[in-house]
Amino acid sequence: MGDRQGPGKVRQRRVYEEPEAGDGVRVLVDRLWPRGAAKEAARLDEWCKDVAPSKELRTWYGHRAERYEEFAARYREELAASPAAEALERLREYAAAGPLTLLTATKSMELSHVTVLVEVLGE
Repeated sequence: MGDRQGPGKVRQRRVYEEPEAGDGVRVLVDRLWPRGAAKEAARLDEWCKDVAPSKELRTWYGHRAERYEEFAARYREELAASPAAEALERLREYAAAGPLTLLTATKSMELSHVTVLVEVLGE
């Protein structure tokens, strides 16, 4: 994940990590506010709930590795529909303008919706 600056650079980080100078626009992409995170310390530019997976999908998935592929496919379908599609377009605009950091409370990044989101933004 280098620290390359400029348009098209999308990072994923945990919301609990200290903000860094290279983060650019910082957007929380979880539907629920992260437990124990202070709003001021997070230094968010936006909390984009609409781009997070639905409660139903999140509950079904439960971060079970064996369900990740199907979760990713279902989540991509959700991202194609309103209101997620509009929120996704706003994230594309942020990424086009400079560095974008997507923040989540998720512990397992490689099995998270943020990984899918970064892939979709890169397409």
